[in-house]
Amino acid sequence: MIKSFLYLPGDGVKVIDGIADFDRLIRQENCVLWVDLCKPTDEESFVLTHDFDFHPLAIEDVIVEKQRTKIDDYDRYLFLVFQIVDYIGREEGLKISEIDMFLSRNSVVTVHYDEHRIFDYLYHRAERDERLMSRGVDFLFHALIDTTVDNYNTTLDILEYEVDQIEDDVLGAPNEETLKSIFTLRRDIVHLKRIVLPQMEVLKRFSREQFKLITSKAAVYFSDIHDHLVRVNDLADFHREILNSSLEVYYSSVSTKTNEIIKFLTIFMVLFIPPTFLVGLWGMNFHFMPELEWEYGYIFALLLILTLILSLLLFFRKKKWL
Repeated sequence: MIKSFLYLPGDGVKVIDGIADFDRLIRQENCVLWVDLCKPTDEESFVLTHDFDFHPLAIEDVIVEKQRTKIDDYDRYLFLVFQIVDYIGREEGLKISEIDMFLSRNSVVTVHYDEHRIFDYLYHRAERDERLMSRGVDFLFHALIDTTVDNYNTTLDILEYEVDQIEDDVLGAPNEETLKSIFTLRRDIVHLKRIVLPQMEVLKRFSREQFKLITSKAAVYFSDIHDHLVRVNDLADFHREILNSSLEVYYSSVSTKTNEIIKFLTIFMVLFIPPTFLVGLWGMNFHFMPELEWEYGYIFALLLILTLILSLLLFFRKKKWL
């Protein structure tokens, strides 16, 4: 599917569906054209070569998904590979969607193979608010990246909620599922940082005015996106530290529980050492126990064993071992 938005001074924004004569449209003076290709067919992808004359290497990067974040300067246009990040849940983890962007003198072309809510938001904004495109292609380019990065807020909110749940579980009754969740969340946060760090480097280059297609006026706004990514990275580090602390608390809790079990078993074993000794001393083959022919020997032996057990229990209680 191709959806396009054409802005001309005085004419406002015109919405174009499907394939159009983009080669002619971009030759109009002072126009700003945004062409968005969602899950393009081979015929639709052909406009990248035919109408916009993009380099084959860039087209290859578009076709081969799961590229790392990068920026290539082809002099006549910039080619950016960026990622949209969503957190689905503990089981599903992060969902990574790629968006490829071409920025030229008076057009922005975006290609993506996943539908996402941010594009519906951008479509609506382009139709209702012509300021999105009237300020120029570099500001349109900025708005696309800015909206993509703003999507991190939802991801971070969900991650924060999951981390809080882990803290509650660890302080409550942690189990193997808690341990699995800690490692799963740490993996997702590390994955998030692997995506954010290259994006920070790209945005830093935009803010330093290293590309002639990014004006100095727009570069300031790219600096703000860079600061947003720095915050995302810092929060990811913060959540990872909380998970590391939760992992230590988990191991400490398991160790304490193990010690309690060992303590109980040890006390249980100590309680039966004296009876075992007496039974072994007197044996089991006498007519009356203990001391051979004593009529009350058996009763005496039982009372002595119970007295020893109770005495040991009182001793353990006094030492606060129970």
